[in-house]
Amino acid sequence: MIGPEGEQIGIVPTSEALARAREAGLDLVEVSPTSRPPVCRILDYGKYKYDQAKKQAQSRKKQHVVSIKGMRFRPKIEEHDYQFKMRHVRAFLEEGNKVKCFVMFRGREKAHTEFGSKIMERLAADLLDIATVESMSRLEGNSMTMLLNPRPGGPKKPPVARPKPEKKAVEASSTPPQAEPEPSPKPESEPESEMKPQDEA
Repeated sequence: MIGPEGEQIGIVPTSEALARAREAGLDLVEVSPTSRPPVCRILDYGKYKYDQAKKQAQSRKKQHVVSIKGMRFRPKIEEHDYQFKMRHVRAFLEEGNKVKCFVMFRGREKAHTEFGSKIMERLAADLLDIATVESMSRLEGNSMTMLLNPRPGGPKKPPVARPKPEKKAVEASSTPPQAEPEPSPKPESEPESEMKPQDEA
């Protein structure tokens, strides 16, 4: 038996356990009926049920129920319709749901299943950043199906481009700079000879 404060009392007769519970103004609750001897505890049963319900509600709140959504494509789908449906598939994956995509074939379209394969391959490539393919596209009757899972850890981040290291400026050239040739001196102009006056005869 366990006391109201969680202390171990030990093995006692049922009558004594009931008497102790009455004295404490609490209830005698069997918490482990499968053990031998069964384990009982003295506690407030109303508070105990409230705490148990609260714990269960919190555990259910933390659990995420994964549902499988569906999206249908046509073998000759227009580009606008493809983009519209692809965005819906992306929204389902962002919510944490699986998505089952399928292409329906009618009449003569069954002879050209390669169109469906191309659509599935393109869809898997367009959603590569957020989804992984659980089961590849396969033909089942009149439809081709593919199951997508949300990528663990959220969308895949694109690789960050690292800046290239800048080249350091060369401090000194390997060859010494050549000295510029000195300008050659200009020839000095000869002084004009002075005109001496001639003696008059």
